[in-house]
Amino acid sequence: MPTKRSTLADVAAAAGVSKAAVSRVVNDAPGVAPETREHVRRVIERLGWRPDPVARALASGHGDVIELVVVDDASCFGRNPYYGRVTAGVLLELAGGNAQLRVHVIDEAGAPSLLATIADTVSLGVLLLNVSPKLAADFYARCDRVVTMGPSAPRVPYVDMENAAGLEHAARHLHETGRRRIAAVHGQEGNPCADARREGYGRAVRDLGLPDISAIGKFRPEAGYELTQRLLAEEPTIDAIVAGCDLMATGVVRALSHLGRRVPHDVAVVGFDNCIIASSLTPALTSVHQPVEEMAAAATRALVNRTLAPHWRVVFPAELRIRESSTSSKPDA
Repeated sequence: MPTKRSTLADVAAAAGVSKAAVSRVVNDAPGVAPETREHVRRVIERLGWRPDPVARALASGHGDVIELVVVDDASCFGRNPYYGRVTAGVLLELAGGNAQLRVHVIDEAGAPSLLATIADTVSLGVLLLNVSPKLAADFYARCDRVVTMGPSAPRVPYVDMENAAGLEHAARHLHETGRRRIAAVHGQEGNPCADARREGYGRAVRDLGLPDISAIGKFRPEAGYELTQRLLAEEPTIDAIVAGCDLMATGVVRALSHLGRRVPHDVAVVGFDNCIIASSLTPALTSVHQPVEEMAAAATRALVNRTLAPHWRVVFPAELRIRESSTSSKPDA
């Protein structure tokens, strides 16, 4: 019968050293005493272990490394300001030190294999974006030096913001300016941030006695455009729309323009993230501020300083940045 192939973890256990030490021996990296290096090599020979080429590529950097893993289509990475802000936050925290950032953008199908490889070669730690709760839990069982952007599975450390409170505040702001048909275009179900924002919107309209007029799609401009057209066709009296993110809000504004609706005179719009898009739109977009750079920096700091523990979390407050897209009150009929 075929025997189970040895892994880097098997070598580390048999040699009585860490997986990082085995990785350094394999890659001829400094940081391992000569006698330990020779001992590990003998164990490798005895077990017949051969490193995976991908694992060697991941471990071939010099010095300590933070791995940033983004589960999404590669084409979306450069188009989504959120990813750039996360990257900037990590780099700002690492500035002045010897640690490096390594970025992996992978689709859902390839994510399990990549994460399994990273778990065997991890250095300082891993920051995960858009990873499903199951995948996060599986990874955490193998490697506890990990933080997710947003909550994922129980015990897995994460950084987050008050998503529900943020969208609730946005809906209440629109109500205060006289809007009474406040619709919402939400992000995809199963995304913890989108789910929390949807909860905040629902709580606001229930408390205010307003109808729930909403639709769900992806955090994409195209989704904002298509969902807005659909909602306006079904509910032509909509006078305000809250979007699950600023990217969706750009699609909302474009759809309203094509439908001949003026922002904010006819329909007010509020986004979420407060990325560079918000101040660049015409009119400038009211948006819930998400301190993405600070969130990524906090996660990086915890990884570098090794202050993580099960259930570790940092949650940032939500703040609404009010601009022209929502500031004009609805005119009297």
